[in-house]
Amino acid sequence: MKKGIIFVCGMFIAFAVLSAPNAKNLKVISLFGDNMLLQRNMRVPIWGAALPGGTVEIKFNGQTKQAKVGKNGEWKTYFDPMKAGGPYEMTIAGEKNLKFKNILIGDVWICSGQSNMGMWVCSSKNAQKEISEADYPEIRLFQLKGKVSDKPLKTLEGRWRLCTPSSVEKFSAAAYFFGRDLYKSLNVPIGLIQSSRGASAAEAWTTMETLESDPAYKPFIENYKKVCKDKKVLEKIKEYMEHRRQQILKQNLLRSQFGKKRRKTGCTWGRPGFDSNDWKTMEQPGGWQKDMKNFEGIADFIKEVEIPSDWAGKDLIMSLGAIDECDIAFFNGNEIGSIGFEAHHYWEIPRKYTIPGGLVNPGKSIIAVKIVNEVGAGGFTGKPGKMFLQSKGGGKKIPLVGVWKYKVEKELKRPERLRRPYGPGHHNAPSVLYNAKIHPIIPYAIKGVIWYQGESNAGRAYQYRKLLPAMIKDWRKNWQQGNFTFLIVQLANYMTPSKNPESSAWAELREAQTMTAKKLPNCGLALAIDIGEAKNIHPKNKQDVGRRLALAARKIAYGQDIVYAGPEYESMKIDDNKIIVKFKNAGSGLIAKDGPLKQFAIAGKDRIFKWANAEIKGNSVVVWSDKVKVPVAVRYAWANNPAGCNLYNKEGLPANPFRTDDWPGITANKR
Repeated sequence: MKKGIIFVCGMFIAFAVLSAPNAKNLKVISLFGDNMLLQRNMRVPIWGAALPGGTVEIKFNGQTKQAKVGKNGEWKTYFDPMKAGGPYEMTIAGEKNLKFKNILIGDVWICSGQSNMGMWVCSSKNAQKEISEADYPEIRLFQLKGKVSDKPLKTLEGRWRLCTPSSVEKFSAAAYFFGRDLYKSLNVPIGLIQSSRGASAAEAWTTMETLESDPAYKPFIENYKKVCKDKKVLEKIKEYMEHRRQQILKQNLLRSQFGKKRRKTGCTWGRPGFDSNDWKTMEQPGGWQKDMKNFEGIADFIKEVEIPSDWAGKDLIMSLGAIDECDIAFFNGNEIGSIGFEAHHYWEIPRKYTIPGGLVNPGKSIIAVKIVNEVGAGGFTGKPGKMFLQSKGGGKKIPLVGVWKYKVEKELKRPERLRRPYGPGHHNAPSVLYNAKIHPIIPYAIKGVIWYQGESNAGRAYQYRKLLPAMIKDWRKNWQQGNFTFLIVQLANYMTPSKNPESSAWAELREAQTMTAKKLPNCGLALAIDIGEAKNIHPKNKQDVGRRLALAARKIAYGQDIVYAGPEYESMKIDDNKIIVKFKNAGSGLIAKDGPLKQFAIAGKDRIFKWANAEIKGNSVVVWSDKVKVPVAVRYAWANNPAGCNLYNKEGLPANPFRTDDWPGITANKR
């Protein structure tokens, strides 16, 4: 009996020794760290690397898991499903221990796409107010910093941060407003992983395996492979890289004065009594190109103001509007604020700086602004009403529009700008963004994806009908989490509105996005057709984008019984000289916002569309035109910028653009 007990105890001790954590060179990617957020209610994978043969032990929220390091130097294990909560700590033990703290369990969303997903909160509407109120410690933010890669990567750069005014300022606006609305409605911790790239095409976010499996993508796959072998192209890439190196050296001479790490400075030329008689004058706002055509570099501006006696000792607000591109602002020679190149969309951020009351004395004072511009307009480019001086408590304003004195400080003389040739290292090469910015995240447990992209594929909308669904299936297959929710932001209205019904590449791309949302399970659409800007491809209203994405998530991902989408075309019938269009998703009913319905057009057999009258009848819209006696097709909001499209449901959600014909708007686009 004793021998049996001794044997069992010996086996237990031997097993404990063999299974004790001893993995050497233990590593995990930066998705695992302090402040991370893990997905609730599903198995949660944890993985990393170490020397082969060792054992790793992970302890978290009452669970202990072990993993053996494989011959490839990788290990992975799973936590059992957990409810939302926290904060918790995690220990990953090998020969040495990794400890992570302040971890929450909630819902994780991937936030991907091109520049409208990448656009920061500081560039959004009411940015300063939004930033100052962004105190949500249970919302966690992760920005993935990877660039491009020809091969799938296993590592990534970034770190989890609590949502605070300082962390949210340069985080995706669309993602933040989505996460905020979701958090407020669910009261569950939310994790947002931003993985985006400006000017990117969908094929760059899709695996090579998927692209090579379909003949539809053969042309750009073959073209890319051909380019990679073309010695002339490779030589041009080398030339471009040298050009960029020289360009960056010259830019750095300017940027060193405006960079994030520079010291706060004063300026002698911005003090009262400075002799500026040899300075020239310029009317602002309006930029400096009218007075300094094609000038790129640094210019100094000064303006004298009279400070009222009742402002003495009070904090003042100096509002300068947008400045192209970066600036350092001074009051009586004292630096009071700056926007540097590290800021997203620095050229369009409205400048609003606080002048401390200790610097404010009655009488003449000097406002001075050092401005750097590398390309484009240069100078003060905002609206006149945004340039003023005012007491922080409100009240009267001193306008800062009109004549400013200026002097050139440094001119940037550089060679002609070049575009990077398409080829190795280009951000729109097939699969390179998937490899660098999606593959490293997999298989991190997630609730779903929000996707804002399409501008770069607008010239190939018929191809996008297949490409976007293929990309979504691609991600779902590789994540192995089933058909997780995938929410698509439809392209906003953009460009100069057309006076007549038009063919439209952007309308066709929106149609492809709609078709994808209908075709695939657990897909949804958030419209932006009414919140774009004619002259800005990056519209500032990302609040409504986030709100509409959150509504779609609440319905599709969380099963809430809500109206989450606007009216959508269901069917049509011709009644004499009219077309009756029936809608679904009418919610509490259809409405025409701000006047009669606009942006409806009908056509006869000649396929020439004419603007039409439109009237709501229940959940239908009756459409007609005196110029089309026998109509056969109808379109709504079918344009790059269907300005004034105003069909909504009573819940305030806009109707989805549509056409009942499928005549190719752009012939080349259909091929």
